[in-house]
Amino acid sequence: MMIAADGYYTFTGREGEVIPPDVTRVRINESLTVIPANAFDGNIDIEEVDCHDRVETVKEYAFADCTSLRIVRMRGVKEVEWYAFYDCEALTDVECGKLERIGEAAFGGCESLRSINLPSAEIIEESALSNCTALTNIIFGKELESIGWRAFRNCTSLERIAIPLKDNMITADNIFQGCKNLKHVDLVEEAVLRRTIDALLLEDWKNDMDREMLSIHQILSYTSAGNYFNNDVGGTALVIRMWIRKVLRKIIHYKAQHRSLLNEAATTLQHALPQDIVIKSVLPFLELPNMNMQR
Repeated sequence: MMIAADGYYTFTGREGEVIPPDVTRVRINESLTVIPANAFDGNIDIEEVDCHDRVETVKEYAFADCTSLRIVRMRGVKEVEWYAFYDCEALTDVECGKLERIGEAAFGGCESLRSINLPSAEIIEESALSNCTALTNIIFGKELESIGWRAFRNCTSLERIAIPLKDNMITADNIFQGCKNLKHVDLVEEAVLRRTIDALLLEDWKNDMDREMLSIHQILSYTSAGNYFNNDVGGTALVIRMWIRKVLRKIIHYKAQHRSLLNEAATTLQHALPQDIVIKSVLPFLELPNMNMQR
């Protein structure tokens, strides 16, 4: 039995390897970069798993139905395949800063998970975090590209989600089905967006953008999240999608207007000032902070 002095069992992934009974802490052997399919499926004893930085993939059903599993550290993992942590009902802490793809129902039914930070996530597949009934907060980063069908279905405690300002992420209307407490949507780019708004030429434009940014919280307060059991998808995904489009359209419009007015002013100044002053002191003020927004 490969149990270290600190109480961790070292999992090697050898064919036919059987986890000894009553092992509660597992460390992945340095030789492994992939945790095999079904490796710990149904193990009711393990409570903690520690992966070294070179583990990149957790295969399907690797930890499914590990009902005592509470803590997972997978700092280098980039992909968690379908049903990998399905029904890990005690799971509360997941360290996964490099995770890029979450497979179908990978964390489905993790009903003790309260918060998850996914700064590198790009693809969230169908039902990836469905039925995580204690989940209150999800934080994504700017890399997020797509959220799949029913990804957060029945996350009844979800209150807040942070997403990037991209028009093509939320396509299915049932993504937030049953998320009756979701009232706050934060934008990953909010700091730079605020700088852009502050730099706009006219106060009316700034006020209009501020109202648009805040409007989603009010809209969500009276939007139905639907109900899975009567096949009602609700309107949450739809209003978030429409809000993202309105924010994008308005900031693009006001940036264009800002540029147009300043170009007119610069043209007037070019006739009145020496060329070197125009180049050094006038032209730099024509640019707004770069949002790098995807239309």
